[in-house]
Amino acid sequence: MYAIVKTGGKQYRVEQGQTLLVERLPADEGTSVALEPLMYRSEETVLDAAGLAQVKVEAKVLAHVRGEKLRVFKFKPKRGYKKRNGHRQELTRIEVTQITAGKAKAAAKAKAAEADGAEAPKAKAPAKEKAAPKAKAPAKEKAPAKAKPAAKAKPAAKAKPPAESSEETVDGS
Repeated sequence: MYAIVKTGGKQYRVEQGQTLLVERLPADEGTSVALEPLMYRSEETVLDAAGLAQVKVEAKVLAHVRGEKLRVFKFKPKRGYKKRNGHRQELTRIEVTQITAGKAKAAAKAKAAEADGAEAPKAKAPAKEKAAPKAKAPAKEKAPAKAKPAAKAKPAAKAKPPAESSEETVDGS
């Protein structure tokens, strides 16, 4: 059984009893923190939001530490630019103490009850059925669209007088 959790903008695959370093958490040493599950895997895989709402991943803060020093060196050739910088990340060491799923608890109780010879706990009776939705009022009739004014008629183009024929009759004389 394992879970994929999200903390500090990163995702981790965790199992019960595992220790890991994560981005600094705002909790004191020795306190318990809840981690946001993205996936849960045991006999069945749970990925949907409703199923993940029942999954709980708890971890205990062991210590606040700082990571290794990282050297950052910037260099641009032929320009005389060199810059050296360092960085140490703030981290928190946590131990995953518990991974539980709501359905798994109910199933475990049912199996334990069957082993004892008692009847399995009955499921709760369904709540009263919801009343049928009210019939919608008939849709209001839309007002007829306003008639668009007719486009203004363009004045007809002026007729050109017939061109005078420049043809001359050629007499053979």
